[in-house]
Amino acid sequence: MKNIFIAVLLISFGALHAQNFKAYQFYDKKGKTVKTDKLIKELAEYDIVFFGELHNNSIVHWLQLRVTEALYEKKNHQLTLGAEMLERDNQSQLNGYLNGRIDAKNLKDSVRLWNNYTTDYKPLVDFAKSKKLNFIATNIPRKYASQTAKEGIASLDQLSEKEKTYIAQLPIKVTLDTPGYQEMKAMMGEHAEGTKVMNFISAQAVKDATMAESILKNLQPGKTFIHYNGNYHSKEFGGIYWYIKQKNPNLKMVVISAFESEDPELKVPEKDYIPTEFNLIIPSDMTKTF
Repeated sequence: MKNIFIAVLLISFGALHAQNFKAYQFYDKKGKTVKTDKLIKELAEYDIVFFGELHNNSIVHWLQLRVTEALYEKKNHQLTLGAEMLERDNQSQLNGYLNGRIDAKNLKDSVRLWNNYTTDYKPLVDFAKSKKLNFIATNIPRKYASQTAKEGIASLDQLSEKEKTYIAQLPIKVTLDTPGYQEMKAMMGEHAEGTKVMNFISAQAVKDATMAESILKNLQPGKTFIHYNGNYHSKEFGGIYWYIKQKNPNLKMVVISAFESEDPELKVPEKDYIPTEFNLIIPSDMTKTF
């Protein structure tokens, strides 16, 4: 009886360890799995790489750093970094940190950093600093996006010339033809007031257009620009991608989109899944950073 009990324990223990605990899986647009070495090789062929993220997902942030490190080597150091999480009017302070003129505390005191900056974005900034790479603060200052949401996009015309340098050149085209914006309108509900809906969408548009312009201004021949942004800003080839495409349709751009899944094998989701060139599937119960 004792031997039978031990045998059952061993079988159970073996079955437990035979489980495949997957932290992430990359797929291409056709649903085929992609190994990270092939991913890096292909990313190196593009002018712009959008790495869409779920802001609070730890594995996405870890992969952003690892992909950036590998791409830096593959591109023979020809890399520029940029992020939604840093705003245009803070570029000089960011440059001061990258160049060693100010320390991490001074940066924190002088720049509007996200609450999860230390855990999720500082490693990327520090990588750029250690390798002497440019890191571009691409986003519109949040007060102007907030102003647009409240007062409409026309209110930006009243800004000073200095303030206008922190946003994309006016006028900014806002259209529901942009992928994702129709979805935003639907999320607002059919009873939402038309003006409020368009103000909300316009606030998204000024962010996307400003980030697009920031990337275009900082592109350098032979260098790949990798941009970290919330998934929504590049999903379905909309947002930033769409605005860049309007300005320069000849640029080679690629999007990595992130999706959560409850499937332990991290198969391609059956619902709410519209793939881009590369698609990162991660467990829905992955540790969150906030």
